[in-house]
Amino acid sequence: MKVSVHGCGYLGAVHAAAMARLGHDVVGIDVDAARVAALAEGRAPFFEPGLTALLAGTGGPGALRFSTDAADAAAAEVHFLCVGTPQSAGSGVADLQQLEAALAALRPHLRPGSVVVGKSTVPVGTAARLAAGLPDGVGLAWNPEFLREGHAVADTLHPDRLVYGVPDDGGEALVARLDAVYARLLADDVPRLVTDLATAELAKVAANAFLATKISFANAVAEVCEAAGGDAVALVGTIATAA
Repeated sequence: MKVSVHGCGYLGAVHAAAMARLGHDVVGIDVDAARVAALAEGRAPFFEPGLTALLAGTGGPGALRFSTDAADAAAAEVHFLCVGTPQSAGSGVADLQQLEAALAALRPHLRPGSVVVGKSTVPVGTAARLAAGLPDGVGLAWNPEFLREGHAVADTLHPDRLVYGVPDDGGEALVARLDAVYARLLADDVPRLVTDLATAELAKVAANAFLATKISFANAVAEVCEAAGGDAVALVGTIATAA
């Protein structure tokens, strides 16, 4: 399948290389010419274990290239949005400028039957708003990432679950297209959860919040152990085993 990935930072570069490893014909699009040049030469612009080998296509059946021109994504059937959505300066509001710009650059090259898939972390309601502005016949789904720093390659090629957020109208067709993208993962029995768009948007935020809660709890347990003379590592291990 022909796939494009828009935004080739930490998330996008890993996702593009992984899609090629899964057998797809992939083009990664980014506005940063230096980053594109490095990726095109097989050099990761940041450190992530296993990414250099993945970029080199070791054992991969698909094709992988990078470009600064969104027009090079015109032939793709599925377009992944993987740009950053940092907090705006001076507030906790998500800055969606990169996401809006990537979609604006892609929009002239979409055609009926194209599918846009968001992977960026966004405020709930973003997907529905973006979907409303797409050309007729173009579908939008949300497929959040759950990558751990230092494990991004493994988490992409061997995820513990896939989440598809789709609208009520046309959702079955979008699920089928995503199933085709992730066919090799599904064949390995990776769980697939299909939700509405809002739930998929909230999934990453909720996962981050749950992780923060676990870290806070572990810190509290460590303080209790320090006061009581207990072993914090062993205690947390017993809790994890019981869970």
